[in-house]
Amino acid sequence: MIKVVRGNPTREELAAALAVVRARAAAMADSPSDAAEPPAEWSAPTRIARHRLPEPGPRAWARTYWPG
Repeated sequence: MIKVVRGNPTREELAAALAVVRARAAAMADSPSDAAEPPAEWSAPTRIARHRLPEPGPRAWARTYWPG
């Protein structure tokens, strides 16, 4: 369902917007789903947890972000 939230589009403007949405939906339906690329290395969860967490103690909160 498409809803106009703001403004008062003409019939031509609404038809153009609907044509774009339908064309995009048709293109997504035609593309194979197994052709998706694997996530990039920068977004891998293992990249975030590579380093050991600091030992508890004074100023441990400061060492959780800044190395060293």
